Amino acid sequence: MYTKQAFTIVQQIAQLQERGLIVNESDDAEHYLSHISYYRLAGYWWPMQQDKVNHIFKPGSKFGDVIALYNFDRELRILLFDVIEKIEISLRTKLIYHLSHEFDPWWFQNFEIFQSAPDLVKTLSAIEEEIGRSKDTFIKEHKKKHKDDGRFPPAWKSLEQTSLGALSKLYGNLKNNIISKDIIAKEFGTVNHTYLPSWLQSISQIRNYCAHHSRLWNRNLPGSPKLLSNPPHAWIVDIPKSHEFQYLYIHLCCMKYLLNIVQPQNHFTPRLEGLFVKYPNIDPNALGMKENWQNEELWQYPNET
Repeated sequence: MYTKQAFTIVQQIAQLQERGLIVNESDDAEHYLSHISYYRLAGYWWPMQQDKVNHIFKPGSKFGDVIALYNFDRELRILLFDVIEKIEISLRTKLIYHLSHEFDPWWFQNFEIFQSAPDLVKTLSAIEEEIGRSKDTFIKEHKKKHKDDGRFPPAWKSLEQTSLGALSKLYGNLKNNIISKDIIAKEFGTVNHTYLPSWLQSISQIRNYCAHHSRLWNRNLPGSPKLLSNPPHAWIVDIPKSHEFQYLYIHLCCMKYLLNIVQPQNHFTPRLEGLFVKYPNIDPNALGMKENWQNEELWQYPNET
């Protein structure tokens, strides 16, 4: 039976100090713990503990370093959310445009062009919920004008309400002989339908972590993007091994590759590099960053000044 009772902030700080974490008066620990919960910060001090059972910290572990890790991770999520937004909007645009022309504006309700009917039912259910919650005028006006039409609003209205997760599922679930599926992959520089679905899936998962303010630093990520053997655009030479795909770096590379297509004049590299400069105590290995990653052709494109 669980018997622990809630601690006051003063008790929380005392416990951390008893376990070996250095908490200085200048750290303003009471302020931080009154705004950031103990267990949210625990994800950042966990690697600092030498005894994970008794939660004893390694010598020299500091509360200030915990806050630096937390702030680095927060700024990293903000950066990635901005990058992913551009990829998401581009994917939405391409799905709406190409599939609506290849079929019709209600292609996303056409079970004949999808591989898995049960998966499509789940996706359509999610889309229906999102449309039902929508406060956008164009959705309200469509429902008012076409209340006798049992279909969803057309793709250019419905999919504007749809999450990246649902969009990536729609794309991945398309049958492989659908012409638009390869067209979209080629426009993103991923050659054909074989690779892009896994990229979108991993990016969607990371987007959800960002949206829910979940920790990215030192996190084991699910999903393994399938890598092209000879990408048509700038890529990396020092490719992580498959067991390193749990770290963020390879996913960052996929984002950068797609972003270079969507927004060629982007500043992803200097913004990411700037975070490591701003927080010099951050261990890049916790994100799986390769040595001299910023010198790779992928991260050098475009020539940023």
